Amino acid sequence: MAFKPLHDRVLVRRIEGDEKTKGGLIIPDSAKEKPAEGEIISVGEGARKDSGELIAPSVKKGDRVLFGKWSGTEVTLDGKELLIMKESDILGIIA
Repeated sequence: MAFKPLHDRVLVRRIEGDEKTKGGLIIPDSAKEKPAEGEIISVGEGARKDSGELIAPSVKKGDRVLFGKWSGTEVTLDGKELLIMKESDILGIIA
């Protein structure tokens, strides 16, 4: 299924963190926090100013980003768990 976010929204796939601590202990699924890092899958065309002028998004498909722990709306598309969020919920791009 093809999905294109509207306006200033982006589709993000979470990137899972380490399953072990630095000391080598395995972290069970019940104790893991949801990762706040992801990869941009799709980007909307951007927001519009009051004048109607388009504001291009700052992120693009393939960018690795950090976002707030409670950001976005969780959706399942083609059996994959993804997030739809506004570009403003993204804290930064990982270089």
